[in-house]
Amino acid sequence: MNQKIAFVGVGRMGANMARRLKDCGYTISAVFDTYRTMAISLAAELECAAPETLAEVTASADVIFTVVTNDASMRGIFFGAEDNLLKGAKGKVFVNCATLSPAMQREVYAAAQAVGADSLEAAMASSISHAREGKLYLMLAGDESVYQSVLPIIEKMSVNRRFIGGPGRAAEVKALVNMVMNINTAGLAEGLGLAAALGHDLDMIREVFSQTGANSRVLETDGGDMVAREHDCWFSAEHAAKDSGIAQATAREIGLSLPLNDAAKSQYDKMVDLGLGGLDKSGIAELTFKGRHA
Repeated sequence: MNQKIAFVGVGRMGANMARRLKDCGYTISAVFDTYRTMAISLAAELECAAPETLAEVTASADVIFTVVTNDASMRGIFFGAEDNLLKGAKGKVFVNCATLSPAMQREVYAAAQAVGADSLEAAMASSISHAREGKLYLMLAGDESVYQSVLPIIEKMSVNRRFIGGPGRAAEVKALVNMVMNINTAGLAEGLGLAAALGHDLDMIREVFSQTGANSRVLETDGGDMVAREHDCWFSAEHAAKDSGIAQATAREIGLSLPLNDAAKSQYDKMVDLGLGGLDKSGIAELTFKGRHA
């Protein structure tokens, strides 16, 4: 455990991943976030540095995890003109955990290779509690030799994992995962909304759904929240819109039509337009139940 590890992007997921590795005996050398107060607070907790520049983060560590919001944020940390993670990055390994477009992941991979560094995708399909407990499910892509070199760290963070292939391939699979999840969530919201409008008991409807072809993982995770209007955020509608958009753009690049994904994305976009983007994805029910926001 002599590798020094840094984190860029220490919101709820990144911070809890850093805490987990600290608990496992790894040295967290630095944390960085555009919200300086957040980074400084976490640095005090983890007894590490909170550098003001990305180049300092790279200099401090052997392995740098990035957990940022979107392609634009990723471009900023890797390709910023004045300061970026690639400065002095020879020999470093970047493990990129955000849900990004496949093209962005490939661009970062190529740029890292050009300066003698390595870039590995580690797309997450898990929640905040899983990050803290080392129970993430990770989809990884890049060079398999690089994956093997950081596998001991990855194993401490995840309960299961799958190496998928070359650059961009994990991003493609993560887009598929979130696309299907978002479609299922939108479909469940419509089913429960229609059932409510017809006057059915929604506990009964959910039990029937669970025993039939209407069953799904989101029925378990989101069904009760849709009925109770409890939309505390675990995976935001704004992120759902972004991720469905990644799948949409990827499909269009290869000339494929995805009408269900297009429809689901339009619903999440509507949530954002209504100021509901910070709600959990279960908040899509606010658009399908009579008398709510729609």
